[in-house]
This record gives sequence, structure tokens and C-alpha cells, in this order.
Amino acid sequence: MSQLKSSEQLFTKAIKLIDKANNEDPNKVTVDGKIWPKELLYSHRMSNMLVRYKSDADDVMKISVRAQHIQRWKSDRKEYPMNRKGYHQWRTSLYTFHADTVGLLLEEAGYDGEFISRVKCAVAKKSIRTNEDTMLVEDVAALVFIEYYMLPFVERHPDYTEEKWINIIQKTWRKMTEQAHQFALSGSVSLPESLVPLIQKSVAD
Repeated sequence: MSQLKSSEQLFTKAIKLIDKANNEDPNKVTVDGKIWPKELLYSHRMSNMLVRYKSDADDVMKISVRAQHIQRWKSDRKEYPMNRKGYHQWRTSLYTFHADTVGLLLEEAGYDGEFISRVKCAVAKKSIRTNEDTMLVEDVAALVFIEYYMLPFVERHPDYTEEKWINIIQKTWRKMTEQAHQFALSGSVSLPESLVPLIQKSVAD
């Protein structure tokens, strides 16, 4: 019992530290009349989706999805060349930044090296095609994007052609496992109604 209690205490402290870090986000969004720091809202959506998608996930995964975008605003896309190469450089640096940031917080919470290593590996997107932890983080992130962020993304880019949108959706789809595909199409995820025909067309094969 004491070991279980210790595990619960570690987890509670880690989540509090992650939420505190994301609560510092100067970017705000309003949802249902409540103002949220942007990355705090994202982290809560990730946690909620994990519960819906894989309710038996262990603490490593619960922390990994919560910290996937930790303090994302501190790594500015504008600091890198505004081209494809610069984008990939930014994304790579982001993964390392997120992993290192959560790693330090987990040390502060009192977790051991093995636990921290698993979280950092998943958050840094290591072995994305073979590591089950990383694959689960990717699944949850894609599902959250589809439910909450795809429609706003479309609305920000009215100049994109249907062909370009199909390409974007297919890239997201390829990041997901077959289990996540089935979950997304089963009615378990709220697909943006106006985009359903486009999504169906994109994933028809």
C-alpha cells in the first residue's frame, strides 16, 4: 500500500508541475466562456483523449501526453528559416526541448531514471514506428488535432486547394496506427461536420 501511495504522490506532483509550467503560457484561448493558457488547454485535451482512447494507459503515458507540448511557446518558429528545412529544424528542436523540460520536472517530482527515460523517449518522438509509447503519443495527438484543431486550421488557410487538404489529412492519417484509424471513424471522435466528406475522401483507401 505504501508503494502505491508513493506512486500516486509522484504522479500527482508531476502533473501539478507540468500544469504549472503550461499555465505560464502568455497565449490565451477562450472555450465555453473560460479563458485558458493555450498549452494548458491542449495538455488537458490530450489527457482527456488518452482516457477515451486507452483508458488503461500507465503513468508514463499519462505524463507523456500531458507534457507533449510543454512550454511550446518558448521555441519560436520564427527563429528558424521560413522554409521546409527550417520547419523541420524547428520541429526537431521542439521534440528535444519538450523532452528535456519534462525530464527536469520529473526529476524534481522524484521519479527514477528509467521512468524519466521512457517519458523523454515518447515526448521526443524517438523510434516513432517501433516504440509503442511514442506511437501512442502520436495517436492521441492526431486524434486531438482531428477533433479540436483541424477545422480552425482549415479556416486559417482558405487559399488551400482540396488537393492540398487531402495531402495534409493523409499525412496525419499515416502517423496513426490502425487502432487509431478505427477509433477516429467509429464515432468516438467528434469529426468537424463540414470536413467529414473531405476526411472520408482522404482516407478512402
